[in-house]
Amino acid sequence: MSKLNEAKTRQQIIDKRLLKAGWDVDNPSQVTSELDIWVGLPEGVKKPEHEHQGFQYADYALLGEDGYPLAVVEAKKTSKDARIGQEQARQYAENILKNNPKRDMPFVFYTNGLDIYFWDTEKYPPRKVYGFPTRKDLERMLFLQKNEKPLSQALINKEISGRPYQIEAIRSVFENLEKGKRKHLLVMATGTGKTRTCVSMIDVLMRTNRIQRVLFLVDRIALRDQAGEAFKEFLPNAPFWPKRGEKEIVTNRRVYSATYPTMLNIIENKDCKLSPHFFDMIVADESHRSIYNIYKNIFDYFDTIQLGLTATPKDVVEHNTFNLFECEDGNPTYAYSYEEAINNKPPYLSDYEVLKIRTKFQKEGIRKSNISLGEQQKLLADGKEPDELNFEGTDIEKKVTNKGTNALIVQEFMEECIKDESGTLPGKTIFFAMTMKHARRLQEVFDDFYPEHKGNIAKVIVSDDSRVYGKGGLLDQFVNKDFPRIAISVDMLDTGIDVREIVNLVFAKPVYSYTKFWQMIGRGTRLLEPAKLKPWCKEKDKFLILDCWENFEYFEMNPTGKIEKPTKPIPVRLFETKLEKLTTAEFCKDKTVIENTVSKLKEDIDKLPHNNVVILDASSKLAKVNDTFWQKLNNEKKKYLYKEIAPLMRTRTGEDFKAMSFEIKVLKY
Repeated sequence: MSKLNEAKTRQQIIDKRLLKAGWDVDNPSQVTSELDIWVGLPEGVKKPEHEHQGFQYADYALLGEDGYPLAVVEAKKTSKDARIGQEQARQYAENILKNNPKRDMPFVFYTNGLDIYFWDTEKYPPRKVYGFPTRKDLERMLFLQKNEKPLSQALINKEISGRPYQIEAIRSVFENLEKGKRKHLLVMATGTGKTRTCVSMIDVLMRTNRIQRVLFLVDRIALRDQAGEAFKEFLPNAPFWPKRGEKEIVTNRRVYSATYPTMLNIIENKDCKLSPHFFDMIVADESHRSIYNIYKNIFDYFDTIQLGLTATPKDVVEHNTFNLFECEDGNPTYAYSYEEAINNKPPYLSDYEVLKIRTKFQKEGIRKSNISLGEQQKLLADGKEPDELNFEGTDIEKKVTNKGTNALIVQEFMEECIKDESGTLPGKTIFFAMTMKHARRLQEVFDDFYPEHKGNIAKVIVSDDSRVYGKGGLLDQFVNKDFPRIAISVDMLDTGIDVREIVNLVFAKPVYSYTKFWQMIGRGTRLLEPAKLKPWCKEKDKFLILDCWENFEYFEMNPTGKIEKPTKPIPVRLFETKLEKLTTAEFCKDKTVIENTVSKLKEDIDKLPHNNVVILDASSKLAKVNDTFWQKLNNEKKKYLYKEIAPLMRTRTGEDFKAMSFEIKVLKY
């Protein structure tokens, strides 16, 4: 751009940038150009020698509805540093206030057309902004400034955030705000209530007139909907965008939630409805690399208080994250670790154990070191993590989707997983699959091996499936219904989804980002709420991670291995109790009871799901229990029933387990 003098800078650039914010410089009810500001005459001068003596002239005054200047704008030509006009613009605002002592100090702007600086002289140092505010923006900013109340700890609603560390986190941000800081970073372990803490903080900031409009940024639509539920529950009087089915942005809400790509598209649209001053606060949920790559534009565009939330342990939060939120490396505004949460008495989070599953293809897996630097840089430029590689159609996918490999993982999982109180079915579980094809193959294996569940035990839950969302959708079923028990996910459930009943996580893919790895582990860390227990999960003292890819070794972590608990499924215990009854009846020589008990044992065997993979594998064992087997039931045969047949009863699902438990007690009696 060729150098422009001040008049042409105003005409060709500044006037247009003001018009974009709704200020028509040719409309005297909106803008006064060359505003006369009386500053008085030098001492001893009684009469102006010149017409302009005793006046200053502000390049622009942006007027309120009543004609009083809400802001002054000092213009410089493009070749000059806009900051030269800083003191000049401040003097204009001060002198306007001197001439109108019962009014308010106008806000201060100074620009060379290319750079714009904003100075709220009553509150903050000057800062660079990326556009002018609208009249409504200025009126809102003035209202907040005039009606601001002290931030008191007593104002924190403990119904929203009552835990000591949550209150401490909120206070840390408030102390920063009182010092004039506008950027804050909370590092809190997944499951410790980052969203609730944030909502509680926003509640106080709104009630004290520090903010009116908030933008809550998330990774994906499911997290946006989840945030929406939290705001509707705890801040029901703050209108929320989007409501169900809303696509277009509207400007009359208090809380907005959007994915990073959605908000980037909104502000980069030439018809963008949102000025850079539209929001008072931005919250970046699960702050990660992409927010200082392609999505940094959102944080640059909006002139707001900024709050970053992350679950990544603070010793591995990246330098750029601390830098973005203006914190010293390793020193966030507030931190509360996973270790602090599980070691609290009583604990706030659930601890985990790890079972390693290794098959041939995992040993031949790829490593981050195999990803070229160029590929890593391209991923980062696209706002993606290095672990978001597309494995579709690669050699490794062909190995991963091999049915035999997945069969081993599924069978190992079904044997070793934490189960519900019946001991027969897995508790709520997330399988982290590598690709869509891999996810579908895993679902096929579950359906093939356990047909008695009629395709309901495991479902693929991915973001590009429209059936996932909304009431009655696959995600809603997983969260709120008995089935499916297993959600097979490709990226969608890796972060942010809150299902307290999850007791198993299966890493069926390699993970290369430590940040994301911790977020994935965090899917299982939440404890149950005693008042909201669900029939399929009435207790949870830990959760189990099955690692198929040596992810823990990759990140040099040494977790606790799986500790065996001597628990047996209810159908197994019932079968064994019937065998005990048979032995007692034989001792008492009660022929009727013997015949009745043998009949019931045969019935139990007949009820086994014959197409279940465990039963198919045991077909040779079951073949021995034929009609002749029962004719002379000696001790050796009873031992065979105990050792080989009783364990197969774990495959009996969909039964009335309460009735079974009652039957065991009666038999024991």
